[in-house]
Amino acid sequence: MESSATQDKDNQGFILFISIVATIGGFLFGFDSGVINGTVDGLQQAFNSQSVGTGFNVSSMLLGCAVGAFFAGRLADIYGRRTLLRIAAICFVVSAWGSGIAGSSLEFVLYRVLGGLAVGGASVMAPAYISEVAPARYRGMLTTIQQIAIISGLFLSFCSNYLLAEFAGASTAVLWMDFSAWRWMFWMELIPATLFLLMLLFIPESPRFLVLKGHSEIAKQVLTRLYGSTAAQRKIDEINASLADDHKPRFADLISRQTGKVRRIVWVGIGLATFQQLVGINVVFYYGAVLWQAVGFSESDALLINVISGGLSIAACVITLMVIDKIGRKPLLKWGSVGMTLTLGLMVVAFSNADTDGAGKLVMGEWGPLALISANAYVFFFNMSWGPVMWVMLGEMFPNQIRGSGLAVSGLAQWGSNFLITMTFPLLLTGIGLAGAYGLYTLGALISILFVVKMVHETKGTELEDMQG
Repeated sequence: MESSATQDKDNQGFILFISIVATIGGFLFGFDSGVINGTVDGLQQAFNSQSVGTGFNVSSMLLGCAVGAFFAGRLADIYGRRTLLRIAAICFVVSAWGSGIAGSSLEFVLYRVLGGLAVGGASVMAPAYISEVAPARYRGMLTTIQQIAIISGLFLSFCSNYLLAEFAGASTAVLWMDFSAWRWMFWMELIPATLFLLMLLFIPESPRFLVLKGHSEIAKQVLTRLYGSTAAQRKIDEINASLADDHKPRFADLISRQTGKVRRIVWVGIGLATFQQLVGINVVFYYGAVLWQAVGFSESDALLINVISGGLSIAACVITLMVIDKIGRKPLLKWGSVGMTLTLGLMVVAFSNADTDGAGKLVMGEWGPLALISANAYVFFFNMSWGPVMWVMLGEMFPNQIRGSGLAVSGLAQWGSNFLITMTFPLLLTGIGLAGAYGLYTLGALISILFVVKMVHETKGTELEDMQG
């Protein structure tokens, strides 16, 4: 437990600054994911292809995310957390420029996959970096900002797309310098991506990485600036004690020496990453407009509902930010799972009672309000629990020796399951219908309750050096 004297010496302004810089990566994560939605018509017209912007191309970006997340964790153990964030920032800049300037479908997809690598890398490195510089008592609050940044990036990409299309008259219309509006939609990302790259020049490397590489004096300087001189040497000693002294971090550390099996904490990380997707949140994200128009709302109303959902998401994250370091991670996960199970179940009931018209579209009738309210409540429960808390826990739960490797496999599981859910939803929709598909997500939410109760251990207030795994 930290003494009050040590707490008084925390450089809270500097800690907040470097945490916000790191979460710009989360903002770009959201922006890069959302910008594609407003550009489909322009892409199809420019490349004379019906395949660009379809499910496979969206999913191919997600595969890039999976690769980026997997390699970022291990490369960060070799080259540093800050270095990997800088590489991700460069990839964001190149991807944003290239996606807008691309002259062919193949060229466009290559730039989008590069953006996917950046998203995947930033998604695991930003929360890990924040966890390694923030004091335990408000580490969860600072890491939760990552989810708010993701949602804000998503929201602002929708706003940017809408405004550019309105100003030009259509996404396919020429806007400035004889370039179509859809190209400018991608180029708008250059502003936050360049800011991210520049701001990363002003933050220090993770002190835990510096100790790992034998740069204890530099690490002590960073820790002194973060926590004060009193705590710096003690923290150096704790970090050294938490690292195996016989070898550098490696994937083999994920296997227990005693049992010869994968360590339990690794399975917990994979489970957290996977269940976050098995509850179907990205179906609501990627296919939300289909749902609301099926319920009977106009395209304009569907856009407004998305704005309301975005507002609810940010509000939910703010609530989590305020309470996560008080009530802990596990209760938020558990009650979030309970809430999602109930609200998804109500959506299944509404969809099951809907009629279909001659075109095969849902006619919700009196069940429409239940679907609308339940879906927004579901989004709220997700964003007050699994949305931010999964990233918080992945960034802090692994012992220092296996943090990079643990993040690698967990990140791969997260983006791999995202790919699976996104690819299978259209197949489920035609095979077992909307009610059947959401029934599977309800089952995922129900099983996640048992997973949290049985497998997840609380990390609130625990120093990273005390994580045993």
